[in-house]
Amino acid sequence: MEGKLFIFSAPSGSGKTTIVRNLLDKNLSLEFSISATSRPKRENEVDGKDYHFLSVDDFKKKIENDEFVEWEEVYENRFYGTLKSELERIWSQGKHVIFDVDVVGGLSIKKKYPKKALSVFVMPPNVEELKKRLILRSTDSTEDIETRINKANKELAYADQFDIIIINDKLEDAIEESETVIKKFINQ
Repeated sequence: MEGKLFIFSAPSGSGKTTIVRNLLDKNLSLEFSISATSRPKRENEVDGKDYHFLSVDDFKKKIENDEFVEWEEVYENRFYGTLKSELERIWSQGKHVIFDVDVVGGLSIKKKYPKKALSVFVMPPNVEELKKRLILRSTDSTEDIETRINKANKELAYADQFDIIIINDKLEDAIEESETVIKKFINQ
């Protein structure tokens, strides 16, 4: 069985992380792709579990050596990316890779693996609902929420470049729809 890639992208607060976590609990032979980052490790994080933590120099060397499927410099010297070795590790276990990535990263992965990847855009019912979810989450300041909403408006413009759009109006339905499209793609 050839391993496939499932890319879940969405604006912050759309529910993609919750959907991906639920899909990992189902019997779909999925494994989460652990991203690499150059940001410092937080107190409770584990290298190789939460992220592959790299120094800025190591990250740049891996970019030069073409070791990434995709990468992005989010802030100056703050890199995030997907190592090719991470995909190989998961495929060697006979599993499929599932991603929870930003919109640009998701489209980059799809471009590299057009036939093996299914890209899913998780859409909030509307921007007002998205704002409400971000407020209820209580993890961001009012200023951060406004920044996320502005970014969300830009990200929503990319939705039609994804293979499938799932509207997360009711979480259980979005999870069920995601599971259905994954099973269908695995069996193609």
